[in-house]
Amino acid sequence: MAKAKSPVKVINQGGFGGAYFCAMIGAAVYFAQHSVGFWGFILALLKALVWPAFLIHTGFKLMGV
Repeated sequence: MAKAKSPVKVINQGGFGGAYFCAMIGAAVYFAQHSVGFWGFILALLKALVWPAFLIHTGFKLMGV
């Protein structure tokens, strides 16, 4: 006889998701205010998406990692 599947336990520990979303919206507003034209606005949205990567990269560089 086949074993019964055990129930799946879902753990939601995304506490920083909301903070990241607010920071991304804030960055998009900041970069959009300093943009000129349509493509400048598109570039501002892209910058808002990738700024955390540059922050982590600079932090690691300063730590010597």
